[in-house]
Amino acid sequence: MFAVILVLALLVGTPAVAAELIVKDAATVQLGGVTYRLEGIDAPELDQRCINEFADPSACGVETRDAVVKLIAGRAVTCRDLGADPMFSGRRTGACTIAGDSISLGQRLVQAGLALNADPKGRFAADEAKAKGERLALWRGCFVAPQSFRRWDKTAPLLGAACRDDRKTAMLDLMFLDMPPMPDGCTIKGRLAKRARLTGNVGVYQLRGCPSYASLEKPNRWFCSEDDARAAGFRKAYNCRSGAKR
Repeated sequence: MFAVILVLALLVGTPAVAAELIVKDAATVQLGGVTYRLEGIDAPELDQRCINEFADPSACGVETRDAVVKLIAGRAVTCRDLGADPMFSGRRTGACTIAGDSISLGQRLVQAGLALNADPKGRFAADEAKAKGERLALWRGCFVAPQSFRRWDKTAPLLGAACRDDRKTAMLDLMFLDMPPMPDGCTIKGRLAKRARLTGNVGVYQLRGCPSYASLEKPNRWFCSEDDARAAGFRKAYNCRSGAKR
């Protein structure tokens, strides 16, 4: 389920209003009905899998999301809308800040090892290098860049202190499972599909109640809402009835 924090959100250009902050994943927040991707960073998707420092598989997407909730700690968050997100359909790019903090939330997450620098100008590159050197959070274990996970790239470079070149194939197999576990409350199945590219998508998603939901035994992705699935470039299966439940 999404992590929810009640905060006083100061929305740009409007009076302060009580709004619900939903942390969807470590790089995505919903505030005042608007979903923002934090600018300049990338972080694990909610259903992403990693390897921890003990060489065990870990639900790093959920873990980093929960760490962001803990970092915010119920404080007010403000987001400045920077325009449409070029990568995630229907979402906005936001420069978000925790009340009383002197740097952006995105930079704070990179410093904590919960996200990677994704700024074209490398604004947070030094923060990433420091977190990597100190083996913070993600960097203690082994993972692939979130963009590699989204592409389902099983040849992606391994990142982190616990990675082992002699076990690269085995580690990648654990990160890209044929039957990945479902995050709590995220029941929508997504499957990458070449045919979906004909409509400008990367894959197809199935809701509970869709005719092919049960037979889709090897989903690549799990989503908590149709908005999340569409934002990631997946379209609803054509044989899904409009009344199907997620």
